[in-house]
Amino acid sequence: MFKKNIFSPLLLKFIVMNATAIQIGDSILISPDLTGKPNWTEGVVIEVEKNTFNGIVIAAETKDRNVFFGQKDLFKTSNNKELCLH
Repeated sequence: MFKKNIFSPLLLKFIVMNATAIQIGDSILISPDLTGKPNWTEGVVIEVEKNTFNGIVIAAETKDRNVFFGQKDLFKTSNNKELCLH
């Protein structure tokens, strides 16, 4: 009674990644754990890397030209939704 999935797991992963992937130039919020500031800091994505050991690593630059980088869980989109980069 179950319908067979017409998409392969690899194709589904590709569709999900491209639908939710963050790109260079996107506005994001950087965690206070990373910046050392009391609040989330606005920034712009300057690099997204798939690191073999750490997973997805994002580098972002703030308005005062400081650059912060870390794992995806240290960033949120500007509309306060957590990033989904599966």
